[in-house]
Amino acid sequence: MRLLLVLVLLLSASGLGLVAWQAVQPPAPRPIAAAEAAPPPPARIRLLVAARPLPAGSLLKEEDVAVREVAPEEVPKQSLSDSPEQRAELRGAMLRVYHDAGSPLSPADVLRPRDRGFLAAVLRPGARAISVGVDAVTGTAGLIWPGDQVDLILTQEFAAAQATPDRRVVAETVLTDIRVIAVDQRLTQGAGGPAPSPDVARTLTLEVTAHEAERVAVAGRLGRLSVTVRSMQDAAGGEPAARTAVFGADVSSALAQPGQESSVRMKVIQGSDAQDVTFR
Repeated sequence: MRLLLVLVLLLSASGLGLVAWQAVQPPAPRPIAAAEAAPPPPARIRLLVAARPLPAGSLLKEEDVAVREVAPEEVPKQSLSDSPEQRAELRGAMLRVYHDAGSPLSPADVLRPRDRGFLAAVLRPGARAISVGVDAVTGTAGLIWPGDQVDLILTQEFAAAQATPDRRVVAETVLTDIRVIAVDQRLTQGAGGPAPSPDVARTLTLEVTAHEAERVAVAGRLGRLSVTVRSMQDAAGGEPAARTAVFGADVSSALAQPGQESSVRMKVIQGSDAQDVTFR
């Protein structure tokens, strides 16, 4: 009986201790609900900026324009967002003011080819604008852009009665280091205008002096004009290379075979008599 009483007392004491221990324990943490997804960051705006320092008067090309992403609240007024349409508007446009690399471009900073007074604004003091017709071959496959520096080459082919075979075809550079200020009729009318019809000849508008304009006009009547693009590393304003004519015999060894003498034919008229004379 005594043993039973001791066991009852021990069980009571352990039960009281368990209740006391639970009373002093901190409440069990409540299960945490799954965290809500964080809100996405605000969309950033892609702005068109100058890719490098650009002086006033530059004719913008694709490599002159870069993209910079900014927060919506940091977008400057009158800035240009990146889009194919905006890039087309800038291609060939003249920059009115100087831009540091990375500075945003705005519509007020440029004069587009279709804007009134574009050619007059682009031309340097004393310069003239003259256009020449080109095709996919003579115009370097359409890869020339406003702002490129080019040379103008004239190719002529004489009649058989005027020259021997080795000197019948000749090419010569008539102008060097000439700036292109407009390309094609579509660019002159604006990049957003209708595409030219296939039968409309492509044109290049060049910036020349008054005397050079006369040379271009005469060269266009003499033969076929082609353009070659100059490297960006060519020193501007350097001494022009000596201009020498290149004849067929200078290119083709078949036309320069030994024993084939060059000759010049001339028509000599004496009174009513006319005679062809060949000078060798």
